[in-house]
Amino acid sequence: MRQGDVLTTRRLNRALLARQMLLRRRKLAASDAIEHLVGMQAQVPLAPYVGLWSRLHRFRPEELAGLIETKAAVRASMMRATLHLMTTRDYLALRPVVQSVLERSFLSGHFARQLEGMDMDELLAAGRASLDEEPHTRVQLSRALRERWPDRDEASLAYACSYLMPLVQIPPRGVWGKSGGATWVTGESWLGRAFGTDRSPDAMVLRYLAAFGPASVSDVQSWSGLAAMREVLERLRPQLRTFRDERGRELFDVPGAPLPDPSTPALVRFLPEFDNATLGHADRSRIIPEEHRPRVVTSRDWRLVLVDGFVGASWTTKREAGRTVLEVEPFERLSKTAKDELVAEGTELVRFVDEDGRVVIVGVHR
Repeated sequence: MRQGDVLTTRRLNRALLARQMLLRRRKLAASDAIEHLVGMQAQVPLAPYVGLWSRLHRFRPEELAGLIETKAAVRASMMRATLHLMTTRDYLALRPVVQSVLERSFLSGHFARQLEGMDMDELLAAGRASLDEEPHTRVQLSRALRERWPDRDEASLAYACSYLMPLVQIPPRGVWGKSGGATWVTGESWLGRAFGTDRSPDAMVLRYLAAFGPASVSDVQSWSGLAAMREVLERLRPQLRTFRDERGRELFDVPGAPLPDPSTPALVRFLPEFDNATLGHADRSRIIPEEHRPRVVTSRDWRLVLVDGFVGASWTTKREAGRTVLEVEPFERLSKTAKDELVAEGTELVRFVDEDGRVVIVGVHR
């Protein structure tokens, strides 16, 4: 395609699916997949397991659990100041890049207002000392810091540390088959390795485009939380391809990234809570049809199903008579082929989660 060619919504959809490994499952190590995706949303501790299952050929949860338990992967606040699963290599390299995102998120919120006039360096030094000594939950950290600053809001003291210091949540939190509270330590003490010193976002932006592009300036900013992305993309322009979407907006892309034919078949895929495939753009119409957006926005946890590549249903699980029941609620009338795909893929998901589970499609007569 020529520079500046117009890409239809369906073409952008197929490009996103291919780059997100949702068009067809890939034979990749979990660590390689996580790095290709530039991390995975992990606000819900076990969500990345389903996300990798939907993307990788014969993925087993033990593989990711092993990465977390051996400190090859961590769960930490990253892009958009939200919790992500990252490989340790990426965490150490990219956490300094998004430091400004977490600082801005903290300073614009309620907790910063509660701490006006405080010596923040002194607060962070005290928080680091406590967390380096032993892991703390946020409540435990609040109480430890309150002893030194009894006249300050204790929750705000702990949240200042959570936002402004590079912390990680440690196992057993996030490990398949285990449970544990959200317990934090400093990244340095947990990993025993130093963070990178390069805060330039250029390399991270190029990786975003490879996994989410073609994308606009607003898309890059929405995914990362970083400001001034226009300046970054202009600096990178000589090494990028450019397109337009159907509304005339300029899209940037890395050369050689997949741009499949829009007629490429896309099978049903189940996405876990808050998957970045659905959150990675300011304009999400390439994966969430406008007519379904109100239902998606009001969905409790964004567990969504792709039908022909676009969000077409939501899903949830519950325990019933000692087994897992997967319920799928379509947003539109489905063809018989789509229903059959839903049941087939849903059955495999249930087997992944619980060998004795079953699938129910709500509101659909099969």
